[in-house]
Amino acid sequence: MSLDRIKIGFIPLVDAAVPIVAADLGFAAAEGIEIELHREISWSNIRDRLTLGQFDAAHLLAPLAVATSLGLNSVKTPLAVPIALNLNGNAITLAPHFHDELMARLAPREDRADPRATGAALKRLVEDRRANGEEPPVLGMTFPFSTHNYQLRLWIAAAGLNPDEDVRLAVVPPPYMVDALENAHVDGFCVGAPWNSVAVELGLGRILHLGVELLSSCPEKVLAVRRKWLDERSDVAERLIRALAAAGKWMELPGNRAEASDLLGASGRLDVAPSIIRRALDGRLPTGAGDELRNDGRYLVFARDGAMRPDERHARWLYAEMARWGQTKGGPEEEALAASVYRADVFDAALGISAPSVADPIGSKLG
Repeated sequence: MSLDRIKIGFIPLVDAAVPIVAADLGFAAAEGIEIELHREISWSNIRDRLTLGQFDAAHLLAPLAVATSLGLNSVKTPLAVPIALNLNGNAITLAPHFHDELMARLAPREDRADPRATGAALKRLVEDRRANGEEPPVLGMTFPFSTHNYQLRLWIAAAGLNPDEDVRLAVVPPPYMVDALENAHVDGFCVGAPWNSVAVELGLGRILHLGVELLSSCPEKVLAVRRKWLDERSDVAERLIRALAAAGKWMELPGNRAEASDLLGASGRLDVAPSIIRRALDGRLPTGAGDELRNDGRYLVFARDGAMRPDERHARWLYAEMARWGQTKGGPEEEALAASVYRADVFDAALGISAPSVADPIGSKLG
């Protein structure tokens, strides 16, 4: 039997696990699909190759799927999100010298895992630098339309700072974050696994916060397709959703983490030591600050608690962040268009279910 071939672009991140597992462990083949994976470096490459039809689908930043559909800073191409690939998975990592500067300004007995406490320390650091005529801190994020950008901004703004004036936010592709830190182009960054742990392992960075310490259920990566492709190949899309959902459930089983770490670490996938990938899957991350360990079972969520079902409230929240930070000046009609990118109806039809929505889809811990 011939299989329907689907080209999927991905960035080397642990949250690309679902399409990789679906392709490599036979979940796609069981649905009559052959997934042809294409590793890319930057989110702009992924977006452009998807919109131009070189990819059928893509592992994509959730806000970028919305922004592309609205034509924000790119050619307007209606996209659809028929399945989410994960929640959470990011962390904020600082260069050791910058981490030390920040910790030196932490008030006595304050919890270094509390983002409000570290935010207050950041404000003191920024004010001290300004008083000394020094440059503001430079923090890397993966793309303007990314939750990495928004998580950094939430943390900075909660501290009473202006993210567009008091610090510099610089775009760096995920695989180059560690290089940027090593070469002192940035003082820190927010990125997904495994690059925070790679920086720690090399002694180049210290993890300050897990993303889940800022937002308990942050919409991170999605599978994005062109809306026209979804309409024309609805049968293939439904089978693809079933394959990805099966792979997501497989990823959630603790007994599969060793095999998953080996699979993801391979050359042509993430090309990173499996032991580093395992940290993200276990939610147990050494920070690089002595023996400190951050442990959170929700650090990276694939399929638990209905995480794969596209919740349009995620799209609305992402749109609200775009509006808050001046990336769009649209109104209710544009917000409705943003919400329509998330296609729970297609997901439900493919799996024959109607999963209940969670009560709080974001769970902000910073207000």
